Amino acid sequence: MAETAVWPTELRVSKDRKSLTVAFNSGETFALEAEMLRVMSPSAEVQGHSPDQRVTVGGKSDVAILEMKPVGNYAVRIVFDDMHDTGIFTWSYLHTLGSRKDALWAVYLEELKEKGLSR
Repeated sequence: MAETAVWPTELRVSKDRKSLTVAFNSGETFALEAEMLRVMSPSAEVQGHSPDQRVTVGGKSDVAILEMKPVGNYAVRIVFDDMHDTGIFTWSYLHTLGSRKDALWAVYLEELKEKGLSR
């Protein structure tokens, strides 16, 4: 899917700052928990510079969204209350997180279990 194929029509942080709802021009709407966004941040700190450098981040079940900053017309930088702020979430990446949420979350929970980490 091309980077510009999906476009958000609304980005809304919940009152408790624990989730982000993203509505797309395709008619799809996804509620993404702050914890999921934080542990699946596209930042080099989490993803590494290659797949074998990816880090499984635990202990973020209480993380909240502090701020969202636009990045050009293609993405948003999310600032979390643990001060992580280096992930640039493209519209395409947010759409992927939403459309594959259950599968991605199941893999994350399994990785936590395998590494002896907790949420």
